[in-house]
Amino acid sequence: MHVRRLELVDFRSYERVGLDLEPGANVFVGPNGVGKTNLVEALGYVATLGSHRVAVDAPLVRAGAGAAVIRCAVAHDGRELLVELELVPGKANRARLNRSPVRRAREVLGALRLVLFAPEDLELVRGDPAERRRYLDELLVARLPRYAGVRADYERVIKQRNALLRTAYLARKTGGSRGGDLSTLDVWDAHLVRHGAELLAGRLELVAALAPHVAKAYDAVAAGRGAAGLAYRPSVELSDPVPDRAALEAALAAALAESRRNEVERGVTLVGPHRDDLVLTLGPLPAKGYASHGESWSYALALRLAAYDLLRSDGIEPVLALDDVFAELDTGRRERLAELVGGASQLLVTCAVDEDVPAALRGVRFQVSPGEVRRA
Repeated sequence: MHVRRLELVDFRSYERVGLDLEPGANVFVGPNGVGKTNLVEALGYVATLGSHRVAVDAPLVRAGAGAAVIRCAVAHDGRELLVELELVPGKANRARLNRSPVRRAREVLGALRLVLFAPEDLELVRGDPAERRRYLDELLVARLPRYAGVRADYERVIKQRNALLRTAYLARKTGGSRGGDLSTLDVWDAHLVRHGAELLAGRLELVAALAPHVAKAYDAVAAGRGAAGLAYRPSVELSDPVPDRAALEAALAAALAESRRNEVERGVTLVGPHRDDLVLTLGPLPAKGYASHGESWSYALALRLAAYDLLRSDGIEPVLALDDVFAELDTGRRERLAELVGGASQLLVTCAVDEDVPAALRGVRFQVSPGEVRRA
């Protein structure tokens, strides 16, 4: 798989830009702040329907414009697929595949498989559990796009259930005689159990498959300086290390029943995959709080390389993007990373200094300046 062409209209700093990419290494060179990251961010949006830098779409639309367009031609197995996304702040995004509109934007997921490593990925190691849950869910969707629907269904249930609990909480606080109507809470519990068990099952299977790839990638990047491990920490108690779907549903149902009083008192859902965490370790210690800056950087990179290797082992050849990575690595780590990623079907690299990129990855070069990208 590779991106043959990328076109942007009113996306971030670009009023209009189009560039043809090649299989193998594509390196974008330019000073900081000229828009290199915007290019890989746009491709990341096509792959995940989200930005790795911001939580909402408004900053992605160029100042003064009403909407942004990302147009991406993806070549795979001798065929080409054109993906078009229109981002309109405050409204649902519109999507087209091969110029035909699709009913929901998430129907384009899977057209482009991309693994993107960026400086923001340090938050995978140092940040809140939400960052690690997002990492898992995006990888889960990249492997099996149907999980986009599972994830959306679960998020809808949590939103509705929280609204119900919050309304009851506020009614009680303001002196409501009955403390709010919770008669439909059992219905939302049933939905949470069903969709939550499906999402939880997918995450557990993913972590089991991912763990050896993380250990291998960290060992390669850090040259054997420590053993990386990961484990899934659910918000419910699981009696079986490898539970089936019925066991997961039973565990979620039991935990909801036990936490009902606390949830009503606090006005929020306290049980489910949205409360889980992915625990990262280096040797016997948790990486968060104990890993040095260099170790955290290597671990974050290992998580992305592991995702790339896992997709490849599944028969999916993703595009790999490295955003401003080499400037943070010493010479030894640069060379080891170049050796690890040199065989990618397509590699996208951004850098401020051309010499930071190892010679083995110096393929096609693009010079980036404000609002413009030209092939060197």
